Amino acid sequence: MYRLNPHRLNRTSFNSVMEESTYKKKISRRTFIKGSMITSTLLALGLGSSESAFSVNSKKNNNDPEGKTGATPLIREAMFYKKLSHDRVECEVCFRRCIIHEGERGECKNKQNSGGKLYNVVWSRPSSIAIDPIEKEPQLHMLPGTYILCFGTAGCNFRCRFCQNWQLSQQSIEAIGYFYPLGPTAAVSEAKKRLIPTLSFTYNEPTSFYEYVYDIAKIAKSQGLNILWHSNGAMNPTPLKELLKYTDAVTIDLKGFTEKFYKHYSQGELEAVLQTLKIVKNQGVWLEIVNLVIPTANDDPQDVLNMCEWIKDNLGDEVPLHFSRFFPAYRLTKLPPTPIETLERCYNIAKDKGLHFVTIGNVPGHIYNSTFCPECGKLIIKRMHFQVMENKIVDGHCSFCSHPIPGIWKT
Repeated sequence: MYRLNPHRLNRTSFNSVMEESTYKKKISRRTFIKGSMITSTLLALGLGSSESAFSVNSKKNNNDPEGKTGATPLIREAMFYKKLSHDRVECEVCFRRCIIHEGERGECKNKQNSGGKLYNVVWSRPSSIAIDPIEKEPQLHMLPGTYILCFGTAGCNFRCRFCQNWQLSQQSIEAIGYFYPLGPTAAVSEAKKRLIPTLSFTYNEPTSFYEYVYDIAKIAKSQGLNILWHSNGAMNPTPLKELLKYTDAVTIDLKGFTEKFYKHYSQGELEAVLQTLKIVKNQGVWLEIVNLVIPTANDDPQDVLNMCEWIKDNLGDEVPLHFSRFFPAYRLTKLPPTPIETLERCYNIAKDKGLHFVTIGNVPGHIYNSTFCPECGKLIIKRMHFQVMENKIVDGHCSFCSHPIPGIWKT
């Protein structure tokens, strides 16, 4: 089995391996099976063979079952943190502001303190790479019908009980056990080689692999590509504004509209997310919002109304809002899928409140998965789940009545 050994590779040589991916490795059958989630995608991308996934140094530590003090080699120093006394550091990238002691990691499992410096242990180490339709993000007002090259790593700063990607987000890189070595320059090259106009950071929280997102974004923008990321919205203002300089569009999960919901179901904070939404909007970056409607948890009509009122008052009536259907997942498996009637009720609340672009997701074939012109009412983008069947937007305007439709319609 190929294992990462920090004593065998110095930082310079290891970084070369990460960036160029030129070394051949051998991994066990167990690691191959465990990595099958990404290797099928990598084969489709032409990025490598079944031997492409690296196995992580997996020495077992009975006092550290989640890899919070793992031995993964450290390469990329974190961008936003503060040094404290006794070799402690304070991470400043998200609302948690973790105080991290020497040799330990923050809540996201990705930021490690080594010698009083903070490092991101998943930099250039995605555990999931895929080509998706942009509608899957969802981003419905950005380059309809195009594809995005998506990246995900281990780790997250939330603990959502309903997470659909918990195998990535709720584990450390050691617990996952594999990653694909792909540096920022190589990641951008893969998108360009396949004529994919947009790189997306998704599957787990981009805040937890901030430096990887940032480094790729700077290179991608310098080469004419688009940057999109899907976030829980709990990034602190300073790192958020810095990343938005190299960002074209953001999808934010507004998971509910009470602090009680955020605390109980996600161990997050609603106020931090609302702050992020306002900053993204004020910075002029294209914004879309997703609300996963969970039966009995966040589907109270008054809460939905309060959310829609806040969106209109603080972000305007043209920010797209997507109500997405919940399916049982992770630690929330005893609830049923969201009734279609509940989603339609949420849709009607939002439309009655005056939001112009409201859709229903995770219900293939539903009429409200499509986009309608707010002026003439005609169907302007017809979708079948993630597939665009018709697009009647011409130069950013409805082709029927010439009403301007906000979004990103050209590369």
